[in-house]
Amino acid sequence: MTSTTFFPGRYIQGKGAMGRMHQEMARLGKRVFIIAGNTALKKILPPYLPEMEKQLKVKVARFGGECCEPEIDALMSQVEDFGADLVVGLGGGKVIDTAKIISDKLAVSNMIIPTLASSDAPCSAIAVLYTSDGKFQRGVKIKNNPQVVLVDTEVIAHAPVRLLVAGMGDALATWFEAESSRQTGAANFTLTGDSGSMTAYALARLCYDTLIKYGLAAKISCEAQAVTPALEKVVEANILLSGIGFESGGLATAHSIHDGMTILADLHDLYHGEKVAFGTLASLFLTDKEMPLIDEVYAFCESVGLPTTFYELGIANISDEQLRKIAEASCNKYKPIHNEPFKVLPEGVVDAMKAADKWGSRRKGM
Repeated sequence: MTSTTFFPGRYIQGKGAMGRMHQEMARLGKRVFIIAGNTALKKILPPYLPEMEKQLKVKVARFGGECCEPEIDALMSQVEDFGADLVVGLGGGKVIDTAKIISDKLAVSNMIIPTLASSDAPCSAIAVLYTSDGKFQRGVKIKNNPQVVLVDTEVIAHAPVRLLVAGMGDALATWFEAESSRQTGAANFTLTGDSGSMTAYALARLCYDTLIKYGLAAKISCEAQAVTPALEKVVEANILLSGIGFESGGLATAHSIHDGMTILADLHDLYHGEKVAFGTLASLFLTDKEMPLIDEVYAFCESVGLPTTFYELGIANISDEQLRKIAEASCNKYKPIHNEPFKVLPEGVVDAMKAADKWGSRRKGM
């Protein structure tokens, strides 16, 4: 079977990397349209604008808060009026996805500058479209991965710690899901119908190993707003290694359970990676992993503060009926849970979630 591996054109990461923005922009265009979130607009971008404007024509637009069709249409009109040949997304995930969609629609260059390491979205050729009031609408496949992804770890170190930890939760699933996809020869997430590559699987494993070794030290560093080697490693795992691993290796149970969990209103305040982390714990029981590995993953989650019980998810009194609904949504025929090397049924997902909660609760009492 043919394999496909997707990469960003160039990935740049380090303390002070924002100082290279204008150089990277100049490689890609001369008329630069920057879509920035509120924090980026007020605190992060201003020191760099004067140098940027010496070399480039620059227009900055404030992101309205939702990656939805009205916002995209309004910003796209501004991009066209300005005559931009480069669109830059500076901010969180929805800013990034908006920039990716607009650059794709207008066939202009794009550059992504995440201000958080809360997910693996920045490097991917995928975006998520919502309704104006924030409800999930559909995934959008972008024709090309970002040409440049620039990550300033000093910016990440000053972002909320919980978001870095949520990014670890998202990245935690990468190896387990890619390994299931590898075992079954399932198509990866590139929507090409191809399988994952040896490179994607190796990077997915490196992602897991990096989190286990350096996750706690990275969290401590972020709490101190300090850029350390551990923080650098975990930011790279959250954004680059997980990004390539999920998109080119494949998804399976953890993200399917996440999707199922979104049907519960009580879970809407949790971040994506927090729900994915619990989905990963449930997947360990569903796929019959050995206890030493299960304990290793639980110990990691406990050390960085990812939820390991229904109580920590905020659903201590969840009913069997609610669990069944989550499981049925997780087992929708279009979900990647069916990339597991065995047939998955809703009752198996219910049991795996109960077992994950029970082991988390038992460990809390040890």
